[in-house]
Amino acid sequence: MPQGTGHTFSHMQDAGFVRKAFAGIASRYVLANHVLSLGIDCLWRRTTSRRIASLDPRRILDLATGSGDLARSIQSACPAAKVLGADFSVPMMREAQARQFQSLIAADGLALPFQDGVFDVLTVAFGLRNMASWPAALQEMSRVLRPGGSLFVLDFSIPRTPGIRQLYLFYLKNIMPRIAGWITGQRDAYVYLCGSIERFPSGKDMESLICANGFQSARTTPLTFGIASLYEAKKPG
Repeated sequence: MPQGTGHTFSHMQDAGFVRKAFAGIASRYVLANHVLSLGIDCLWRRTTSRRIASLDPRRILDLATGSGDLARSIQSACPAAKVLGADFSVPMMREAQARQFQSLIAADGLALPFQDGVFDVLTVAFGLRNMASWPAALQEMSRVLRPGGSLFVLDFSIPRTPGIRQLYLFYLKNIMPRIAGWITGQRDAYVYLCGSIERFPSGKDMESLICANGFQSARTTPLTFGIASLYEAKKPG
């Protein structure tokens, strides 16, 4: 995983592989997530939704919405808001439709089909990590947020506590891909996804990445011993 807040984070993901991987696991993705996190991912989404509701936003974009789990949680917490889900994987969005979330648009996170400054809040859960360029994606998120708008990034992270860190890395490298491969039939996709968690910046490194690409006041909330983190930041007003 990149270390040091001076890191430039120039790592590029293979967008073609990511698209194919998510198409292959779409129908079993939600089940795999719940099994692999022991259902704790639902609590992470509720925590995120409560934070968003406290801002009383009117227009919310859930980027990399996938099966729509976070978008539905946000809509439940913010019934007066318009929540739009965007993803570049149509098979994943079909899963969202099947789960009764219909406000969807096919879009690439690096070239969003929206005017500048149209959203009050933008969320991305377990999605920024898989985008081809993290800096370019964050700059595009900043562009479509209004001045003073809020960004929420929810993703896996590597725990800092010795012992927990070693256990989690063992689980990530040796157990998670095997279980997920059994559930989805796509072990290679999860070997990639699990590896991407270790490469993804977290904590102060992620705050620095966010603030270098269109945001300010980034802060981190570690979740469940730090196996996930919620990052919040503001677009300058």
